Amino acid sequence: MARRGTLTLLLLLPLLVSTAGVAAAPAPVPASVTTFVVSGHGWGHGVGLAQYGALGYARSGSTYDRILAHYYPGTALGKAPVSRVRVLVSEGRRTLTIASARPFTLQTTGGTRALPAGTYRVPSRGLRPPLVALPGQASLSLDGRLYRGSIRVTQAAGSLQAVNTVGLDAYLYGVIASEMSSDWPLEALKSQAVAARSYALASLRGGDYDLYADTRSQVYGGVAAETPSARASVDATRGQVLLHEGKIALTFFYASSGGRTADVTDIWLGSKPVPYLVSVPDPYDTLSPYHDWGPVAITAAAAGRALGLPGLRGLTLRRAPSQRVREVV
Repeated sequence: MARRGTLTLLLLLPLLVSTAGVAAAPAPVPASVTTFVVSGHGWGHGVGLAQYGALGYARSGSTYDRILAHYYPGTALGKAPVSRVRVLVSEGRRTLTIASARPFTLQTTGGTRALPAGTYRVPSRGLRPPLVALPGQASLSLDGRLYRGSIRVTQAAGSLQAVNTVGLDAYLYGVIASEMSSDWPLEALKSQAVAARSYALASLRGGDYDLYADTRSQVYGGVAAETPSARASVDATRGQVLLHEGKIALTFFYASSGGRTADVTDIWLGSKPVPYLVSVPDPYDTLSPYHDWGPVAITAAAAGRALGLPGLRGLTLRRAPSQRVREVV
């Protein structure tokens, strides 16, 4: 997701930088350059499940349900009400290529045709949308990437848009190893599977498609992204989601907390409190290569450009209870 670069500023240190003069003609000494030295902890927004923390809990013997209960307190496992999702897998293209290693079916406004195995070019010009490719005994390929399920092609703003309609758990096969290392313990992967399933269903957007295939939703790589352990984690938690007061929980996740997760109100200003998106200790984040990072030097000019504050000479930080920087003033 979504995912990923929250900075925790620990130290602000103005430095003076000068150049040495040469023997023949001393060079002028430039004005002082204010530089901020930044150190921090963690990687990601900090709300919900921290993947490196989940790794540590799994290695210590915690089961996936206990891992989820820690990061999303007050939630409970329940049954997913949806069995299929529509994922936007391509947009803004003038031409698409659909292929299959076995015969497949093509539905258009003019009817249904059985097509032999092969590669077929779909141009935006002359297309009578929608066009739906239905798989036979082999997965369909869109621009060289294999997908389970069907592919629906429509026109949008003069270009082509392709949506993959796929079973929910088949979709997750292509998500889990894209979001978490597939060689991690199965209990960590199972916690990721439930979090990813819940997040997908809690964030369905409606309209022509439900989800994006990138960090606007969560990363979905199709068949090529599947691994045996990723499929095992999805199968072992089939249909399970996290519920809070009967509704599917919006289960944010990210890489590394730096030692403590964040309350949702710490990160997205103006957010309403969410009972299960609160700050909790994350002792196993010490496994993360991002647990501590820095120091990194950044000039005041560069910081000012990033913050939209020309002429910046100093910063005042306001911290949330989780010690994350909430505001820079």
